[in-house]
This record gives sequence, C-alpha cells and structure tokens, in this order.
Amino acid sequence: MINALIARLKQGYGTVDYPSAKAALPAMPDRFRGRPLFDTTRCGDGCRHCADACPTEAIAIKGKNISVDLGRCLFCTDCMDACPEKSVSHSADYRLAVRDASDLVVRDEQELKLATELDRQLRRLFGRSLHLRHVSAGGCNGCESDVNVLGTIGWDMSRFGISLVASPRHADGLLITGPVTQNMRQALRIAYDAVPDPKIVIAVGACALSGGPYINHAEVSNGADDVVPVDLYIPGCPPHPLTILDGLLRLLGTKNLDDRQVTKRGG
Repeated sequence: MINALIARLKQGYGTVDYPSAKAALPAMPDRFRGRPLFDTTRCGDGCRHCADACPTEAIAIKGKNISVDLGRCLFCTDCMDACPEKSVSHSADYRLAVRDASDLVVRDEQELKLATELDRQLRRLFGRSLHLRHVSAGGCNGCESDVNVLGTIGWDMSRFGISLVASPRHADGLLITGPVTQNMRQALRIAYDAVPDPKIVIAVGACALSGGPYINHAEVSNGADDVVPVDLYIPGCPPHPLTILDGLLRLLGTKNLDDRQVTKRGG
C-alpha cells in the first residue's frame, strides 16, 4: 500500500491544465490532422485531382475557389496524396466545432466560424452542470474512444461540470457518435424523447455529422440531424479529445479558449 501511495505522489498532477490562460496549450502530435488547407496559387487550371480523390465528396471546386465540407471530411490524406502540386496541407488547429451545419463548409483560407455559447437561459441551466447521455449509433468505436478519454484523469471533463450519465431521463441532452444506422434510428429518437426539456444535442465525428465513409448508403442516415435537431457539430474522424472538449466548453461559454497560438509538438 505504501509503495502505491509513493508512486502516486511521484506521478504528480496528471490532469491537463486546460483552458487556463496561464498554461501552454497541449502540444498536438505530429500525426494530428486538422482542417485541410489549399494553396490555390499553386493549383493548375482545371485541376480536380483533390476533389476526385476525396472518398466522401467533401471538396468542391468552382474555378479557382475550393471549399471543404468539414462535416463530410474524413481528415485522411487522399487529397494530399493526389495533388501533383503538393498544394494541400492540414492545419494543426484543433478548434473545429460549430453551431450551425452551414458553417462546416469553408472556402480556401476563410476563417471557421467557431461555436458560440448557449443562450442565457440554457447557459444558466447547464453552465455548471451538464449531464449527457452518450448514444453510439453504429459507430466504429473511434469517436467513442475519444469521448471516453475525456473521463480519464488526463482530461477530467467532470471538473467543468460535464459528465456522461446512464439514462436519458437523467440527462440534459444527447452526445451522438456513429452514422445512425437504420437499426438505431428509432432507438435514438426514443432516447431523445426521453430527455426532459429543455435539451441539447451534440454530434461528434464525421459519421454523426454526415454519415462519414458510409454517406448516402441505404443503411445509414446522412448525419444525426436527419433524425434529431443538433445544437453542436464537432468534426473529425475521429475528433481529437481536445477538439471535443473545446467544442463543449465553447457551448458552455468557458473563457480562455482563443488567446494562445496553436502549434504542433515541438513547434
């Protein structure tokens, strides 16, 4: 027992100090891929290699203008690999959550309209205590795993008053992952109806936003908002835990989320 206590003391404080303004932002790993960026000055006339390579048709090209639907984007490297001019890269910025689905479509270097906080009444109700029922609606366990990470000592989202609960009747809203398969549509709707009003819905990951790699497949919905109304969209395949936490805190109106520069590990 004493050895266990000594080992725990040596470990020190294990929770990331985020979003404290006095602490550095967590360093993103080199393998992290955020929003796709396009250097259109290097693009050839009529070139469509990136758009043709995209498995979910997330990239749209009109003349020299390139737009990306982050709800459809799988954050893979197919567009990068296909580009002969090497004009495609990925941002290291983890901040991707938005409130409106239309804000997921961004053009060239257009600034992403990040999520805004809940209205005053909902913030008063949920700002210090937000209980969410997690519904995995046919997911691959990628997004589910990163949601679960937020409950570990490294992230400890409960310190912000955010917790996952077992019953929708004890929840303030739903957190949805997965493409909402046909077999889960009714279950999701039942869970939504069981949450007392007022309630919120958070969609996490490309599958919950658009159907992900299964988009337009007969056995899935093209996003959770095809079944229930969604208040927060968090892109990624899967989203980094910091991307999810950032979106949740923006929804609750937490401060100190935008005052530091985002860098890669070692940057």
